[in-house]
Amino acid sequence: MTATVNGRDAVGGAAPADGTATHCPYCALQCAMTLTPAPAGPLPVTVTPRDFPTNRGGLCQKGWTSAEVLTTPDRLTTPLVRRADGALHPASWDEALDLVADRLRRIQAEDGREAVAVFGGGGLTNEKAYALGKFARVVLRTPFIDYNGRFCMASAAAGANRAFGVDRGLPFPLADVGGAQAVLLLGSNLAETMPPSSQHLAAARAAGGVVVVDPRHSATAALADDGAGLHLQAVPGTDLAVLLALLHVVWAEGLVDAGYLADRTTGADDVRRSVAAWWPERAERVCGVPAEDLRRAARLLAAAAPVNGGTGAYVLTGRGAEQSTQGTATVTAAINLALSLGLPGRVGSGYGAITGQGNGQGGREHGQKSDQLPGYRRIDDPAARRHVAGVWGVDPDDLPGAGVPAVELLRRCGTPGGPRALLVHGCNLVVSAPDNQAVRERLAALDLLVVCDLVPSETTELADVVLPVTQWAEETGTMTSLEGRVLRRRRAVDPPPGVRSELEVLHDLAARLGVTRGFDTDPAVVFDELARASAGGVADYSGLSHARLDAAEAAGEGLFWPVPATPDDEPDHPGTPRLFADRFPTPDGRARMVAVDHRGPADDLRPDAPLYLVTGRVLQHYQSGAQTRRVPALASAQPEPFAEVHPLLADRLGVADGELLEVTSARGTAVAVAHVTTTARPDTVFMPFHWSGEGSANRLTTDATDPVSGMPEFKVCAVQVRAVQLSPAHIGAARPQEVTP
Repeated sequence: MTATVNGRDAVGGAAPADGTATHCPYCALQCAMTLTPAPAGPLPVTVTPRDFPTNRGGLCQKGWTSAEVLTTPDRLTTPLVRRADGALHPASWDEALDLVADRLRRIQAEDGREAVAVFGGGGLTNEKAYALGKFARVVLRTPFIDYNGRFCMASAAAGANRAFGVDRGLPFPLADVGGAQAVLLLGSNLAETMPPSSQHLAAARAAGGVVVVDPRHSATAALADDGAGLHLQAVPGTDLAVLLALLHVVWAEGLVDAGYLADRTTGADDVRRSVAAWWPERAERVCGVPAEDLRRAARLLAAAAPVNGGTGAYVLTGRGAEQSTQGTATVTAAINLALSLGLPGRVGSGYGAITGQGNGQGGREHGQKSDQLPGYRRIDDPAARRHVAGVWGVDPDDLPGAGVPAVELLRRCGTPGGPRALLVHGCNLVVSAPDNQAVRERLAALDLLVVCDLVPSETTELADVVLPVTQWAEETGTMTSLEGRVLRRRRAVDPPPGVRSELEVLHDLAARLGVTRGFDTDPAVVFDELARASAGGVADYSGLSHARLDAAEAAGEGLFWPVPATPDDEPDHPGTPRLFADRFPTPDGRARMVAVDHRGPADDLRPDAPLYLVTGRVLQHYQSGAQTRRVPALASAQPEPFAEVHPLLADRLGVADGELLEVTSARGTAVAVAHVTTTARPDTVFMPFHWSGEGSANRLTTDATDPVSGMPEFKVCAVQVRAVQLSPAHIGAARPQEVTP
């Protein structure tokens, strides 16, 4: 069911005869698109959307302009090595790889295997994520590997694993949400971060059932305007208090699904007793949401639940609720609410977490996370170690144990007894990590920093060795979407001369470090090994291959994990679009409800920091902005760092729209342009985190972490804000500038 087009594989019936069917390089919605050669145009390919269940033929501005990154003038095309003059200079691949291998050998000989660490990314294909995890554990034999997905889905994963025994962002197809009568969105601005997904809220909007919890009146909150639902504009860091109040109402008013709770859960009585203390009037004093709005929201959700005659309800969380020192507790409360209403496991209802990064789901399933082996197996499980070691052809005792989460790993870099070398793949840490000035210091203290990337970044600026690698349209592989659907990425153009895939980089480094087998450069072969390694695990891909995924996409769908292999004389497993229909993958088959309580943010308001800072994304940019800031249309539409402030706060500060603000936290100071808007709370400043330099929001954020998930509290901290008093002649010079790599 596949065809060869211009020497490249394409899905039969999924793309024009002269095009390549693939998916967007950005978020986890993974919008389907076709790349068509454009030999006479300014870009090598033109981008057109494909109809697919998630994007339904839509693309956002980032997707439409994605091909422009292929020809960015400063594309990395040759290895760079820092020489005696302190500058990066071009080098051959052999020189660069020999240098890396020699330095790694020497560092580990002097200080042990734990002196080398690896940091991965949620944008790597499944094949690259798998190979990177294997490289860390088989070649380097270090426990120290983690990835930027720790900044994205860690709390949702911890909460889901604890409650359900499995972590799949959406345990149902996104299209199911389209039939819901009510949808509760906590901390997700999907109307800007993944705009095509908003169309799945149409039925809930028509029913007046969209409930958005967000300190800002964001584009997503605006979907609840004009009778389409409710916007609960909570105090930053109080999503958990909102959920506890909703749970109180559901229990106090007898709106729970008692039969479902008795048959399918444990711990319901503990939750009932704990939320008795969170009546709406008390919650209002904490979260700032009027008690009657809390009651109304709870009743909207309850009315939509099947037990009460509704047509379906969903509880969905995003980073705004999860990037918190109580992120796992917040996710747990959201799951408790969904379970109390009998939603998970029923078609047309459920709980889910909206994954952000393109392969945030697959990236954590197959080995980048510090405590996991492929297939979402725990690295401290002896049976899991035996299985994966058998696939890898190594002794299970030679595999390292669990490492530490990303924030702790970065804190240890360059310290006595900590890692002396760090290999970074697919992450711009200097912009995207919390308290990033401290991270910059730790990276600068390393003896060896190696960065694989496709464009210069603020992190490559600090590197000792930079290795140029392929990007999305130049490579073949698979990605796993926010709904657990495994998708094919297909090569549409050749990479520039001198650029290599990360599979080639890992193969060549492994060989130089004495491991000459087990690191194939063919993504299809790597995927087949990944499938075997995942067999029997929670995220079982063993029934998948590139060829089978091609056929599935030709049918217009794709396959959802788990997809276990079947005997040769039996039909292929059809995949699992919906989890929990009959039981939860826990020892007793029941979901676990866990009582939690609200504590508040680690860095709360105080006299010298009387305002909240919240962070997030904007429509035009993605993550650290390393790619999108290079696209002229996106950069001109949103050219500079800004800070949203309410008119009342602007008046107090003496600042007008377009003037400069200085925002200071206990970690540092940032300067940004004031955007005066009524969408902000009067006690809150919003800054997007896509910029570097003095306009970087992550200069301000705290690296305090959730005790369960290890996720840092990006979303809220206390700040002082003041107007920057400059004459008009000096304002332009003082505006936040892009760091030029």
